[in-house]
Amino acid sequence: MSKLFRIDEQTCINCYACVRVCPVKAIEVKAGQNYARIVDNRCVGCGSCLNICPVNAISYKSSKKEVLELLKSDEPVVAICSPSISGEFVDITDYRKFVQMIKQLGFTYVCEVSFGVDLVAKEYKKLFEDFKGKYFITSMCPVVVSMVEKYHPELIQNLAPIISPVVATAMTVRKEYGANVKVVLIGPCIQSKEEIKLYDDERRIDENLTFVELRELFEEFNIKESNLEYSEFDEPIGYKGSLFPIGRGILQSVNISEDLLTGTVINTNGPNNTLHAMEQFETSIDTINRHFNLFYCEGCLMGPGTSRGGKKFIRRTMVVNYANKRLKTFDREKWNASILKHSNGNFSRSFTIDDQRLPTPNKQKLEEVLKAIDKEFVGHDSGCEACGYSSCHDFAAAVASGLAHTDMCLNYSLKKRQEYIKTLQSTNDKLAKTQEALRESEKKARVEQEAAREATETITTMLKKLPSAVVLIDKKLKIIQSNQSFIDLLGDDAIDINEIIPGLVGADLKTLLPYNMLTLFTNVLQNNTDILNRDLMYKDKLLNLSAFTIKPNSIVGAVIRDMYAPEVQKEEVIKRITEVIDKNLAMVQNIGFLLGEGASETEKMLNSIIKAYREGGNSSGKAK
Repeated sequence: MSKLFRIDEQTCINCYACVRVCPVKAIEVKAGQNYARIVDNRCVGCGSCLNICPVNAISYKSSKKEVLELLKSDEPVVAICSPSISGEFVDITDYRKFVQMIKQLGFTYVCEVSFGVDLVAKEYKKLFEDFKGKYFITSMCPVVVSMVEKYHPELIQNLAPIISPVVATAMTVRKEYGANVKVVLIGPCIQSKEEIKLYDDERRIDENLTFVELRELFEEFNIKESNLEYSEFDEPIGYKGSLFPIGRGILQSVNISEDLLTGTVINTNGPNNTLHAMEQFETSIDTINRHFNLFYCEGCLMGPGTSRGGKKFIRRTMVVNYANKRLKTFDREKWNASILKHSNGNFSRSFTIDDQRLPTPNKQKLEEVLKAIDKEFVGHDSGCEACGYSSCHDFAAAVASGLAHTDMCLNYSLKKRQEYIKTLQSTNDKLAKTQEALRESEKKARVEQEAAREATETITTMLKKLPSAVVLIDKKLKIIQSNQSFIDLLGDDAIDINEIIPGLVGADLKTLLPYNMLTLFTNVLQNNTDILNRDLMYKDKLLNLSAFTIKPNSIVGAVIRDMYAPEVQKEEVIKRITEVIDKNLAMVQNIGFLLGEGASETEKMLNSIIKAYREGGNSSGKAK
């Protein structure tokens, strides 16, 4: 199937409305994909998604351009109009004005499909009356045909092998106006755009306009009823085929009995009724024992190619009123002649199986999906249908087949959302506490920053007022900070630089100090060994330098004093006299200590001699 419908990815809001309404689940929503996508091969062209979309993200293939090209050609072009046109254009007061409006677009002839309905209805009457034990599903609705071919292939032999009324009308107008005419169908059905591709002989329909597209052409070419005269439909004219849009109208047009006691045909329309009818025909036709006349829409009155917001029973009334109006002056004999003329055509058709049923996922995969959405214990046919599937098991099968994802389950999504909210609340609580701690930290940081600023200002002020030169350098011997005394010590060049770069910040010390002083800084940087009170000469000045590590191998500070400065000289003399006195006192104390130790030893020695002498004297006296 071609891309009959498409969903605009940018407009789609992923509300799943189209998924819920699609009768064959031909719309997929993959995980991580924020838009729905139509699977073209699975689509049956019913258009249910088109009008349900709340943001108009779904559109169908337009045929306006192709029709306008046909109208520009040299060949005559015939418009064949579905009988439901009277229900669509309730705003046009007289159908004859409507016919003229279509001709204004460039159509050569404007004919009714109702005559094709009359022809096809006769074929159905013969099929139903010549009963041979086989029950049929009518094949006039292209959506019903597509659904059987794709999703109920076992019923394909039960599709009535009769062409649709629009195809029968195409045969008729070619027989009336020549085989070379181009035929454009104007109707309420979008799937007809696919149906017309099946034929390439005298039954061919070249293009298909929906009623909405026809209105758009009227608007584009400014064609209005009030500006035009009357014009009748071209021959052949239909009879009761005008009732076709009402669904059971085709049965009434040839008096096929719908009697509940004796009738052989069950008539139903509408999406749900059609789906249930197919299922029960497939499983229980031996019990039902009836033919089925099915139309997917609520009659062709409400086809997806009609204007949005149409009211079914008003449209139905307009169709009936139109039919009654035509029948008052209807030429039955002329119609009979036309029917006789065109009844010998080939009205048969065949069908092609295009099985699009998905294989049943294995039991383990289904159980995994059901467990993931917390539905492993629900009944096989149970489900809220919010996801668009009739049961949780059908939804799980769609997830397993890649057509859906678990977030489409409302209960699962709500549960996840509640868990997410709890997690979010917990996170918010933690975040609030963190923010409070951060605010406290910021307060402390501001206090510390203010204290640091004040300390910096104090140190800077102190450095400026120190009489000694002070400098801080980094590992590249670049000045980080220096005071005015240091700048004055270096001389005029440094003073000039200071006017441009206050404090000589970033200046290279290698260009400002002699090698012998620079070596001291380098030594401290490399070895992290402080150098204290080193005297050296610089520009006829005796300087005293102390360099010390502030940050190992990274920052070094130095204090330099001019020894010739009066205040330094006085301080230094006092310091050095103090040092000399301290050294002399220490020496005297040491000598005293040594002398004290010597006297003590002498005393000990003398005492020992005296003692020995005394002991020797005593021994001599006793011997005498």
